[in-house]
Amino acid sequence: MTVINEIKPLIARSRLFVEEEKLKKANSQQRGRGSRHKKYGREAVKIGQGGTLDPLADGVLVIGIGKGTKKLTDFLDCVKEYRTTCLLGCETDSYDSKGAQVRTAPWKHVTREQIEAALDGFRGEIMQAPPIFSALKMDGRPLYEYARNGIPLPRPIEKRKVTVYSLEIVEWLGPEHSFRQPEKKYTDDQKQALEKALSSVEGNPVIKDEPEEGENLNVPTAFVLRMKVSGGTYDTLLLSLDRGKDVTR
Repeated sequence: MTVINEIKPLIARSRLFVEEEKLKKANSQQRGRGSRHKKYGREAVKIGQGGTLDPLADGVLVIGIGKGTKKLTDFLDCVKEYRTTCLLGCETDSYDSKGAQVRTAPWKHVTREQIEAALDGFRGEIMQAPPIFSALKMDGRPLYEYARNGIPLPRPIEKRKVTVYSLEIVEWLGPEHSFRQPEKKYTDDQKQALEKALSSVEGNPVIKDEPEEGENLNVPTAFVLRMKVSGGTYDTLLLSLDRGKDVTR
């Protein structure tokens, strides 16, 4: 909305979007009635936005002006492209580096070949379950409230059909990077709350750290993914690569 508020006064003074007679009327009212009526020009044209980006993301914000606000859904129903850097060994409650560590897992054994093989299961038309740490509502309550307050989910999170047109590793960084896992960590009480939330749909979930062994543990493997996906696809990809077998979820 910060972007919208910056654009409003520019649009309100533009002959491209406001009829000349209405523009003259708005300007005269502003001059004649003082600052109390300055909002008139800004509200003369309806402006809306087609969805927000994650706080860490750069990208395109689609703006609808006038009758275009009714077409925002049409513009957003398209193929979207993302590029992201993935860091192994840690899951956070926000699914990015600004969140708190929910749990950690071994990562040194994971190879590029394993990741490539796991990505095969995510290409094409798939059924994707939205993450529990999301604002999607179930029975009027956001999913993240269930997770954080230890409220059992009333039913499994419903999967949605999405299409992943392409998904590829464009750069394998290995340990040669500056990315680090977040320092903030989930407490034992928070982990127990998450287990309780999931217990009604996953049987006996266990949320615990699985420590890595060896040296240089502060620099987990990283790689860069590029993907093209349909609208409605969550930008969350969880890969579980166990030592004995590959498991994707």
